[in-house]
Amino acid sequence: MPGYDEHNASHDIAVLIPCYNEEVTIAKVIDDFAASLPQAKIYVYDNNSSDDTAQIAQEHGAIVRKEPRQGKGNVFRQMIRDIDADYYIIVDGDDTYPAEAAQALLEPLYNDEADMVVGDRLSNGSYEDENDRAFHGFGNNLVRWLIKVIYGFEFHDVMTGYRAFNKIFAKTIPVLTDGFEIETELSIHAVDKRWRIKEVPIEYRDRPEGSESKLSTFRDGWKVLLCIASLFKDYRPMALFTWIGFLFFVLGLIAGIPIIVEYGQTGLVPRIPTAILAVSLVGCGVLSFASGLVLDTTVKGYRKEYELDVIEAYQRYAR
Repeated sequence: MPGYDEHNASHDIAVLIPCYNEEVTIAKVIDDFAASLPQAKIYVYDNNSSDDTAQIAQEHGAIVRKEPRQGKGNVFRQMIRDIDADYYIIVDGDDTYPAEAAQALLEPLYNDEADMVVGDRLSNGSYEDENDRAFHGFGNNLVRWLIKVIYGFEFHDVMTGYRAFNKIFAKTIPVLTDGFEIETELSIHAVDKRWRIKEVPIEYRDRPEGSESKLSTFRDGWKVLLCIASLFKDYRPMALFTWIGFLFFVLGLIAGIPIIVEYGQTGLVPRIPTAILAVSLVGCGVLSFASGLVLDTTVKGYRKEYELDVIEAYQRYAR
């Protein structure tokens, strides 16, 4: 894809704003992005708002569409299906992310240096200074640590709602989640499928007075952890089932070694139930490892198909 030329208006840019009850902030968000990216089309997807979000968005020049299936993941899935553009920016409608950073997020895409660019709120300390919601920072750090341990890639900010990506990335991502787990899914998908990722520090600001977060720290945090576990099973089954098998094997040894020692000393196995338990645990470990081998073969077949789909997408979309 060609490098960016400020005099070249041939790039189709879509600003995607999923919204649920954001009447306090949506007008400013639309106006700010219209000023920062005058060539972009701004889409607001209203996700069953009970306030005047959709009306205000339309009055400020956004293209407004409805998404009846509740949840940010559902909105994102429909946005990608509906909208064709060369480059996409997704941003929350709560006015916590600066529109003036949009060009910095798009620049690595213009220069073909990245497929997904992440607006990083954490490395410059702005999120810690501005965010007053308890445990949000802890949750972000926990998810970052899990992705680093499982996938070997260290994000500075996993849960940010400000991202940019090119058309090929957008049109080949299988969106599986329904809610706020979408940011985690995007991050893990990009790492697992070896897409080029770049993080750009941004200045985060907390919600203005009168605007309320829809994110439940514990309920949605639990869903994010379940999402990580599910994607770990889907993307890295060999590692997951090897760990599980190893755990069963160790438990089997703990239960079985005293039985073996006693048998060596007396020639008897008086604790039959414990011996059966030990053999069963070791057997479960072996079965878990075998399951990992079978699923790993299946996943490798899917990876091959996905790579061919990406090549086809390059042929279809790349300029």
